[in-house]
Amino acid sequence: METNIKLTKLASCAGCGAKVGAGTLSQMLEGFQTHFDERLLVGYDKSDDASVFKLDEETALVQTLDFFPPIVDDPFLFGQIAATNALSDVYAMGGEPRLALNILCLKDSMGSETVQEILRGGYSKAYEADTIITGGHTIHGAEPLYGLSVSGFVHPDKVLTNSGAKPGDVLILTKPLGIGILTTAAKADLVDEMLLNRIYTQMTFLNKTAAHIMKKYEVHSCTDVTGFSLLGHSFEMAQGSDCTIHIDVANVPYHKEAYEFAEMGFIPAGAYRNREYAENGVHVAGDISRAMQDILYDPQTSGGLMIAVTEKDADFLLHELTESGVPAAMIGYVTETQEHSIILK
Repeated sequence: METNIKLTKLASCAGCGAKVGAGTLSQMLEGFQTHFDERLLVGYDKSDDASVFKLDEETALVQTLDFFPPIVDDPFLFGQIAATNALSDVYAMGGEPRLALNILCLKDSMGSETVQEILRGGYSKAYEADTIITGGHTIHGAEPLYGLSVSGFVHPDKVLTNSGAKPGDVLILTKPLGIGILTTAAKADLVDEMLLNRIYTQMTFLNKTAAHIMKKYEVHSCTDVTGFSLLGHSFEMAQGSDCTIHIDVANVPYHKEAYEFAEMGFIPAGAYRNREYAENGVHVAGDISRAMQDILYDPQTSGGLMIAVTEKDADFLLHELTESGVPAAMIGYVTETQEHSIILK
């Protein structure tokens, strides 16, 4: 028997909270020499969820890569969450994931059973997503990391980006917020088992159903809300779409317990990076507490989709999502560009 090791104790950061800040990333990527190819439909210039390359008139390749340190101690669950999170980027682009490669970094103290369980968790979610893991790459390092490089396919005319929102669109979010705050509190053993199971279920819930349903409606833009938080991803959508996003904070779904922990100061470092990145573009028009703002800046791991859909289709889309078991909610709308990129009401 191998010694039980708490995976979260082997990592300095957890889940998508380990992501480098969006503002820092933009600076890092400035000025690089790259080839131009008209078949590249989506690159990194708009900070989108994945790249898209047109193969022919009927097919485009969607590529993404995502990995992070453990956010839970159970290795099988860690593998599931990491795989679910990576697959989400393809769904956010309107695509279907089909192939994947494992990305794995092992700490020497991890036994073979632990490693196998991480991989088994990843394979289980890939199988659920009709995706084949065809290999991967494993190294030794200072702390454990796991994720997937995922390839999917989409019709070139049906690609969804984070920069296509239009005035009049309604915004729908498909998972509640607060994951980063709750997992931070969990490190201090302050979160009960029932709540932990609830957020674990959420983080392993594929965005597959939501993605399939939204394709039936007139959706202009989509992104998955992960490490850059609701406001960070909304800021990218507003900037890329040249519009202003209005968020009705009272309608934003979140785990109520996260509010209490936010008031106690259990805020992950990623939330401060997200605030630094987006805050200058955010206008707080209503009486919104600091704790609630922290939830809006909270980095999510394996978060939901934020969908910009036409007003005429919004009610129908929301109804079908909720009837299918997706915990979706209307959280705001899009207008022409105003003084600020985001207005909180």
